[in-house]
Amino acid sequence: MNIQLYKALWGMEGSCRDQLTRAAQAGYAGIEAPLPPANLEAEFKDLLEEFQLHYIAQVTTSVPHQETFAEQARRAAAFGPKLIVSHSARDGMKIEEQLRFFEAALKVEQEVGITIGHETHRSRAMFTPWTTRTLLEEFPELSITADFSHWCCVTESLLEDYAEDMEAAIRRTVHIHARVGYAQGPQVPHPGAPEYSRELTVFEAWWSRIVQYRREQGFSHTSITPEFGPPGYMHTLPFTGAPVADLWEVNEWMAKRISERLTP
Repeated sequence: MNIQLYKALWGMEGSCRDQLTRAAQAGYAGIEAPLPPANLEAEFKDLLEEFQLHYIAQVTTSVPHQETFAEQARRAAAFGPKLIVSHSARDGMKIEEQLRFFEAALKVEQEVGITIGHETHRSRAMFTPWTTRTLLEEFPELSITADFSHWCCVTESLLEDYAEDMEAAIRRTVHIHARVGYAQGPQVPHPGAPEYSRELTVFEAWWSRIVQYRREQGFSHTSITPEFGPPGYMHTLPFTGAPVADLWEVNEWMAKRISERLTP
């Protein structure tokens, strides 16, 4: 099983060239980022080619959700991404609306011919383990991007009471966002801090099970994006607003840890 590490551009500074240069020099297989503005599309494609970086495209739906999803997925397909990650629908939508959305989304996925992992994200349709399981049972072809930090935050737990839901999610994961959350938030200050060793152990066990399941199913690789975020997600010091850790270093620590622990 080949582990492919992607660099999230979330929180990175500098021009697009600066960001992709740094990602390439750090040895990442590719980048994960939203679609570029229309006036930068050509430059973005050229930079991906220049640095030989794969691309995971991020899309985010808004009202009307079916239409915005289809529009963005079709636009994303023009970049030849390895995967599309989608923040899909909304948590407050009635189940009937969610079912219509994902039925339409699967048709778009088939049309563009690119795997789409719907992210387990707060405020979105897949914001809890149980709502996600309902959707996965309804649609056997539906895939997810696993960011279980959001579920920890929503349930105020390390998901001990949701074993069956977690198993369903693990079996349908096509991409991992490697961020460690805790019962009161979606991001620990630093995954290497000893006070969060339990959380790190729990998350690594989930990721290992995903990789193992994909290996058993005959997949050749698993893509993982260390995705700790900037202030807003990252803790800051009172009054000064200074971040408690360096964002690049935190994600590099997580990438190195994944390479050591999840690569055979």
